[in-house]
Amino acid sequence: MTYAPSLILTPGHVYRTADLLPWGANPTRLAGRLVDEGRLVCLRHGLYAAPRQSRFGPVPPSLEALMEAFLKGTPWLLTGPPLWNALGLGATAMFASPLVYNTKRSGRFDLGGAVVELRRTRFPRPAPAEWFVVDLLMNANAVGLSRQTVGRHLCQAVEAGRFDVECLLRMAADYGTKAVQHEVRRAVES
Repeated sequence: MTYAPSLILTPGHVYRTADLLPWGANPTRLAGRLVDEGRLVCLRHGLYAAPRQSRFGPVPPSLEALMEAFLKGTPWLLTGPPLWNALGLGATAMFASPLVYNTKRSGRFDLGGAVVELRRTRFPRPAPAEWFVVDLLMNANAVGLSRQTVGRHLCQAVEAGRFDVECLLRMAADYGTKAVQHEVRRAVES
C-alpha cells in the first residue's frame, strides 16, 4: 500500500490511533495496515510503537515515550525503589514494574510487554529530593521498611545537611499523612 509521502514514522516513537488521522480518514484501519506491514507494533488497543532496531534486535520504546502517549500528555512522575534507594535512607528494594504517579489513571497496565503500575495522586512539578523522602515514608511498608527505620536514617541525613529542612517540612505538610509529618518533624528536631 502506498501512503502520502508525509507519512514518516519515527523509530521508537509511540503513537495513538488519533495521531494517524492526518494520513487517512480511518486511522484505525491505517494503523492495522501499518501493523501488518511491520511499520508499527500494537502495544495496546489504540497504542502503537514504530519499531526501532539495534544490532541485537528490536528495542522497545522508552518508558517516557510510553507514558507520554498513554497518558495523552497529562503530567506524570516516575518514582519508586530506584529513586528511593538513591536517597540513602536504608531502602534497597526493587519493584517488578515501574511506579508512575499521574493525574489521570490508577492500576497495572501491560503496554506491549512493559507492565507499569500507575497511581493517580498529587505530586509537585518538579519534584525535589525532599518530596521523594516523603514518598518513601508514605510507601515504607511496600519496600519492607518501617517509618521509624527510615526516620532514623533521615535524622542522620538531616544532621549531615543532605536535605533542605524547610523544603522537607513543606513537602511533608503538603503531601504526607499526619504520621509522615510527625516522623519528618521528629527527624528535623533531633
